[in-house]
Amino acid sequence: MPNVHSISKFIPSETLPGRADKMRLNPRHQVLDTDILPPFPKAMSLILFGMGCFWGVERKFWLLPGIHTTSVGYAGGVTPNPTYQEVCSGLTGHTEVVCVVYDSSSVSHHELLNIFWECHDPTQGMRQGNDRGSQYRSAIYCETEEQVIAASDSRNDYQVRLTSEGFPTITTEILINQSYYYAEEYHQQYLKKNPNGYCAMQGTGVTVRSGDDSL
Repeated sequence: MPNVHSISKFIPSETLPGRADKMRLNPRHQVLDTDILPPFPKAMSLILFGMGCFWGVERKFWLLPGIHTTSVGYAGGVTPNPTYQEVCSGLTGHTEVVCVVYDSSSVSHHELLNIFWECHDPTQGMRQGNDRGSQYRSAIYCETEEQVIAASDSRNDYQVRLTSEGFPTITTEILINQSYYYAEEYHQQYLKKNPNGYCAMQGTGVTVRSGDDSL
């Protein structure tokens, strides 16, 4: 069994009930002009990244070559089809995530993981910078065991780099087969729709590589 790591312990009886109805969305990506809703082409892989506020994170990934589509939503919790307000209450168990659908022959797991580690601080627990709450926790939700192994190995390697620079233990949650619920339409490709919108991403300043070493 792959090495998985979870920091969330949400009890279904203590979370909001949610609803059966899914979010109504424009199915087309506002930048890539691809479908953000499945089914996706069979050659594509999928992974969910939680790195704090999802607006800036989504833009970071849609700019990469090899990305088929992106969307933002909620995962890692219990409440089905939650609203943004419900997620922010801390009573759904979810964190904000970006769904990245990618062609692994053009962009590798490791390239995506490098961006994940370097573009936020994975040591902060239930917050990211000034944004506080369980919905801002660091997370990688995988589709396959191969992704879990790659994420866990890269976490272990990056921890060595962080420790050498005086940072504490990584708190990133790494799980497999987590339900993904799309966020509201206005959140999708938010920084395309709102070019002056603000959503800071701040890493630790520690790279994943040293010299010629690579994760």
